[in-house]
Amino acid sequence: MSIESGTQGSVPAGAELGAPAQTPPSPDKGMFGVKGTGDVSGFGRLVRPRPAAFGSERPYGEYFDDVYDALEEAYPALSEAIEKVVVDRAELTLHVRAEHIVEVCQVMRDDASLRFELCSSVDGVDYLGSDERRFHVAYQLTSMTYRRRVRLEVAVAEGVTVPSVTRVYPTADWQEREIYDMFGVVFAGHPNLTRILMPDDWEGHPQRKDYPLGGVPVEYKGAEIPPPDQRRVYQ
Repeated sequence: MSIESGTQGSVPAGAELGAPAQTPPSPDKGMFGVKGTGDVSGFGRLVRPRPAAFGSERPYGEYFDDVYDALEEAYPALSEAIEKVVVDRAELTLHVRAEHIVEVCQVMRDDASLRFELCSSVDGVDYLGSDERRFHVAYQLTSMTYRRRVRLEVAVAEGVTVPSVTRVYPTADWQEREIYDMFGVVFAGHPNLTRILMPDDWEGHPQRKDYPLGGVPVEYKGAEIPPPDQRRVYQ
């Protein structure tokens, strides 16, 4: 059978969707209950509610109780340092007051019952409009000795500094610089808190929720990127 005869009469995939795009349907269309539009970007004023993270009650399950008990024994000021404990999606998050984060990290790393030797990631989040302490910093800690993972999270208002944990976890050096660059969070005691992604003379912090998404001049062309709601859409 020839290719011509084998395909004769068949309808090409996507042809029923209309020219000129002929693209298959997106699995993202209709997300979050949206109807009549494929916009899931937020520009259609669709707001996905942020679930409230309430403190969890003991027992936490898995190895989480052992970690908390060991930390409480090794760090007597734990009740002052911890705001709440959240267990969600099989993950343990300890919400730590900013002024205690370095001490907690030191104990998590050095205590023989904990041994969280690696800080694999430090992440920043901006909860503008949903939290008075809009900037959250999350530390992903890994115990290679016991094969355990724990997240520490700090929340601060704009203009409030967070102590740097670089003397405990040197891997946090560039990650704290990236959070400073993208969100403007200042890490007190950092050895070299300078921009790492944007030029030194860049104004603003691009991952803040109040940072403009378009209209940034492209100097070498003299052009400008328009805001997303003003861009042409080709389908």
